[in-house]
Amino acid sequence: MDRRFVSGYNSRPMDDARTCSAFADDRLIASGPLRTLLPDVKAWLDRKERARLLIFDDETGREVDFDFRGTLDQVLARALPPVEPRPGRPRLGVVGREVSLLPRHWEWLEQQPSGISAALRRLVDDARKREPGKQKARALREAAGRFMTSMAGDLPGFEEATRALFAGDERRFEQLVRGWPADVRKHALRWVRAAARLERDEAGDAGRTAPER
Repeated sequence: MDRRFVSGYNSRPMDDARTCSAFADDRLIASGPLRTLLPDVKAWLDRKERARLLIFDDETGREVDFDFRGTLDQVLARALPPVEPRPGRPRLGVVGREVSLLPRHWEWLEQQPSGISAALRRLVDDARKREPGKQKARALREAAGRFMTSMAGDLPGFEEATRALFAGDERRFEQLVRGWPADVRKHALRWVRAAARLERDEAGDAGRTAPER
């Protein structure tokens, strides 16, 4: 296995590009990029309101923790450390990383007229375009499931709603969560509806490209 250093586009060059949502008990109190969310959450904490605080990654549905001790500047400095200079073209979002490939892979890449880095970027972009909508929909439902486990595990209909979620039964899911707290319901439905939309779009594309009989 041969290792080489190549440059590639970094889809998320800064930590604060990530968006999160903060809940105090079952109420959404802040949502957005970390640079805007963390000040809102810090202000809420400084008011010493009594509620359970949970923060979720909007992409994965996972709980994330931040250290809110000290001043706001200290909170931001801990949560958003400065990005260290790395090889590549950071202004264009290009970051260099080490890649391990077999000699035959390097040989093929070296034969590409656009160069190794451009060839790798093109291969990745092509693979992303071919990623089935069902895989993306599954990731969205898994995110919703993580969020629901943390926020709705004790709510009525949780188990039935979870089954409907992973069965892809959007209508049944909406019926089961109708009585949940509004912010919790809306947040979970955001993932569920996005997953259903992806699958409908993929089904429509498959129908349009199917050969006539």
